[in-house]
Amino acid sequence: MTSALFSPLRLRSGPVLGNRIAKAAMEENMAGDGQLPGESLLELYRRWGKGGAGLLITGNVMVHAEALTGPAGVVLDAAAPLEPFAEWAAAGKAGGAAMWMQINHPGRQVQADMPGVVWGPSAVGVDLGRHSSRFGRPSAMTPAQIEATVARFAVTAARAEEAGFDGVEIHAAHGYLLSQFLSPLVNQRDDRWGGSLPNRARMLLDVVRAVREVVSPSFAVAVKLNSADFQRGGFDEDDAREVIALLEPLGVDLVELSGGSYESPAMSGRPADARTQAREAYFLDLARDLVKTSPLPLMLTGGITRRDTAERVLGGGVAVAGMGTALAITPDLPNRWRQGGEAGRNLRPVTWSDKALASAASMAQVRHQLRRIARGRRPAPGTHPAWALLAERRRQRSALRGYRAWLSTREHDVDAMPEVTGKAKR
Repeated sequence: MTSALFSPLRLRSGPVLGNRIAKAAMEENMAGDGQLPGESLLELYRRWGKGGAGLLITGNVMVHAEALTGPAGVVLDAAAPLEPFAEWAAAGKAGGAAMWMQINHPGRQVQADMPGVVWGPSAVGVDLGRHSSRFGRPSAMTPAQIEATVARFAVTAARAEEAGFDGVEIHAAHGYLLSQFLSPLVNQRDDRWGGSLPNRARMLLDVVRAVREVVSPSFAVAVKLNSADFQRGGFDEDDAREVIALLEPLGVDLVELSGGSYESPAMSGRPADARTQAREAYFLDLARDLVKTSPLPLMLTGGITRRDTAERVLGGGVAVAGMGTALAITPDLPNRWRQGGEAGRNLRPVTWSDKALASAASMAQVRHQLRRIARGRRPAPGTHPAWALLAERRRQRSALRGYRAWLSTREHDVDAMPEVTGKAKR
């Protein structure tokens, strides 16, 4: 009997995923010169493309050159050369997987030492206690800046399709800009983008409409959404349910559920409690509740490392099981599952009491594995988190010098409305 994991999934827009396993987005921070995908990213996605997943979703590709989550972020805007992105798409698709680009704007989650802009729905900074100074102080976006940012998402999506990607995933989770607009804690506006949930969701909905308008009907459009922010008074499960309903008529193919933000990094793992299962599929209970009413197929990401966990996810009504860290350690894990095997190795746990520092170290550990895979080496999951974090910060300092130099060579106007060059193929 064929496992549900390896059954195909036809999307609303027409494309068929070969199976129900997805390589979820991880923020690689591995851009080459000019904030472009280089050989390291190509080799990394070649490895994943051969690993047996039906879908590969890239890490953050930024829609605004002056607003990056980190200095080694990839940028695809109206001025970026397209050939490196075409090579990236081809590398991931060579093994038969579908390749989607995750497109994003960081909003207020920008490091304080970064050039460019720090924007948010309101002038509410990231609160990380003694670590808060690591992030810039945001200014509330003007209506013109909101509209220009919506257009930037559309430009990036249109160019992703031109480069050969099969779809895009609009990032509205993890405390980035679209998630900030959804949050009643961060969004304190009193205009048409603030107050009620339909108003707070307006920017996300406008982005989806703008993207769907400039891509072909068969191009996949997905949204990554928090099942909850895990902050008192923040975006919660009921809000997620309502936003999914609002997305349904807009041509969305799939909603990926995750959770948390930099302030509450649930996406990096949460201790077991009444709503989690010892780091295994730790958003599964929330997803099971949402799938009962969701008019759209759901993908669940967070803590899936074993086949039986992935089977349990699909058994709960979720359409796609997404994995990030597990595929940073075992890039061919889907093929191993198909052959009856398992990973056998786990990332060294980070048990530090400082949650913000622990989250940063966990991400540094994962990126260390990605760089090893890109160099053709085996992952080293036993790497000490302190060493990974220090090495990451050295690389970030070097990347920051390169990003500053690159940005200074570009003509830019932070309020300019970019031209949408893509054409809907009707």
